[in-house]
Parts: sequence; structure tokens; C-alpha cells
Amino acid sequence: MRILSIHNQYQIRGGEDESSKSEQQLLREMGHEVDIYQEHNDRVAEIGALPMALRTVWSQESYNIVKQKLSSSKYDVVHIQNFFPLISPSVYYAAKSEGVPVVQTLRNYRLLCPNGLFFRDGQVCEDCMGKNIPFPGVMHGCYRESLPASGAVATMLTLHRAMRTWTQMVDVYISLTEFARQKFIAGGFPPDKIVVKPNFINPDPGIGQGKGGYALFVGRLSVEKGLDTLLEAWEKLDNKIPLKIIGDGPLSSQVLEAAKRIPEVEWLGRKPMSEVHQLMGEATFLVFPSKWYETFGRVAAEAFAKGTPVIAANIGAIAELVDSGRTGLHFSPGDSKDLAAKVQWAIENPTKLLQMRKEARIKFEANFTAQQNYRRMMEIYDMVANPKLLKI
Repeated sequence: MRILSIHNQYQIRGGEDESSKSEQQLLREMGHEVDIYQEHNDRVAEIGALPMALRTVWSQESYNIVKQKLSSSKYDVVHIQNFFPLISPSVYYAAKSEGVPVVQTLRNYRLLCPNGLFFRDGQVCEDCMGKNIPFPGVMHGCYRESLPASGAVATMLTLHRAMRTWTQMVDVYISLTEFARQKFIAGGFPPDKIVVKPNFINPDPGIGQGKGGYALFVGRLSVEKGLDTLLEAWEKLDNKIPLKIIGDGPLSSQVLEAAKRIPEVEWLGRKPMSEVHQLMGEATFLVFPSKWYETFGRVAAEAFAKGTPVIAANIGAIAELVDSGRTGLHFSPGDSKDLAAKVQWAIENPTKLLQMRKEARIKFEANFTAQQNYRRMMEIYDMVANPKLLKI
């Protein structure tokens, strides 16, 4: 098959960028031709506020680029990973004008929420859920803490809802978990157009030994990721276990301060993926303290590949990924005392934790390998080529 993959990259590379790249590489490895059209958020500042706002709603440049690509050669599928903010929904229309089916992966909640997270003021917020005009998101400046920028996003959402873009211009949406799928259905998206296909880890990083004697956090250092809960929990622990933190982001200064204050906390900054996987495989367990719903939780799948259990907040998609008592433990989101208790339990039950390591790897092999993901992807592409095959 020939696929046009479309993606708007973030300034700080994260799970969405990694997962999009992995899909493109896997399809190429399996013999498909994958062309890529992508933009990078580094361009946002140079474009200017007003042109950027207009482009968020409709990018004629992106429309022309995609239409030209599709008209000059035959493509089987246009697969959109992320169109926001530089590419815009105009590319749906470019694809439809050339009669090419459109698949959209739902890697965040942007089509339901201006900031894409369902998260505001340190807690879950669904004030814009299902609203034709997401006015609360504008009032609170939910996108980039800016009223004008939030207004631009809200305009994009409102206009394309009115144009029925979300229901008519996309053939199939891919949700990464059943939890996220149900959120989009609750937000008004057609159930028969949303299928579930999780992310995957490729190449398989192999099983680690878990003998490092430390806990690990990997991710963006931001409020929604629950860094405050994590650090407060480490101050409450009776039996101390070292905590290594990998990542960068807005809260990096707070993490650095905590590392100076709490002897067991070590901030490693950003690391290459090979080193992340090595540290992950030797960790006693991974901590996933997110306060927002998540749409998947790629770091947890990577931990499972290494055979490392995950102690995760019991919220959103990550709660779906982690089987409490089998592949890890759940704790109440935002509750540092409960997190400390679960960490304490893990330290005091090494035999059970060893069994969790085996179960974590089994979970990976059953759900998150490249081979399984490829088969599911081909099923989805067949669905858009023949709509009669579309079954959830």
C-alpha cells in the first residue's frame, strides 16, 4: 500500500511523536510505501499570532500541499496522526477532494477540549465536553494560558463541528484505549467510526533484570503528569528507595529543587531511548502518577516490555493498561499518601513483585508487539478501503 502519513510535531518530543514515528517505520519495514508530510511547532513563533490563529482553523498551505501530493500519485490511505496547530483540518478536505480514505489517530483529546487534556487548575475538567462552542476553555485561557490562543482553538472546534468535519470527513478514528474511545463517544463522535488500536514498542527492547534497587519516573515534567504527587510521596516514605526521574519540561526547576532537598531523588534530565530502556529494565518498578486521563501511556508499555511492574494512578487509560495486583498496582490519583503506601508494599513484597515482572512481560507480548499492531493496522486500512468491513 501507499500511505500518506501526516503529523504536526511538538516542540518537546513526547509519546505522540515517538508513536507516530514508530508506525511509519513499521509500515516501511513491512514493505509499504510511506510518504510523510509534517510540520514542527518551532514554526509557531515565526508565523505570528493572527496568521497562526487563522491557520489553526484552516491552513490553505497544508490543503494545497496535500492535494498536490494526492493528485500527482495514487495513495491508498491518508493517515493523520496530529494536525494541530499548523496543519489544520483542511487536510481532511484535500484528501476527500481526491477520493482518498482518511484515518485519524486520536492521540489526545483536542477535538473535545481546547487544551487537549481534560485538565485545568491541577485537576480533571470536562467543562467543554459535548459543547458546540467550548466557551469555558476560552474563558479560562486553557490553551497556552492565553485567551486569544484559546479563542483560536475554540473557533476551530466550533466551525468544524458546524461543518460536520469530524463526522463526515474522517472514515475511521483510531483510539488507543477503550477508555479514550468512550470519551469521544460521550463527546458526540459516532461509535461505529472509532476503533481501538494501542501503541506498540518496536524494536522489542528485551527483558531487564530489575536488580537496580530504584524506582523510576519517565515523562514530561508537567503538572498533569503528577510530579507533585510523586515528590510528596517520596517525602512520606518510611523505607526509602532511590527515585530516578528522567525527562524535562515546565516543572524541571521544581524537580531540581526536590532532588536537592530529598537525598533519594535524582533528576537525570533527558536521556536517549536506549539508556531509558536500560534504566527501565533494571528498575524495581516504574511510577506513573498522572492526574489527567491520558489516552494511552506509552511509558507503561515500554516498562512491560522490560518486565518492569508499574505503580499507576487509577485514572483514565493508564488504569486500563495496568492490571492492579498482576502487572503493577493502582493508587488514588493525586493522593501522595496512598502512593507512598503502594510503594511501601512493593518494597516489602519482593516475591510478589517478581511475579509481577513475569506478568508485565506477558502483558507486553499479548498486547503491544509490532506484529500484533501491524495486523490490526492492516485490518483498519482494509476497513476504509471497504466500509462494509467496519466493525468495532
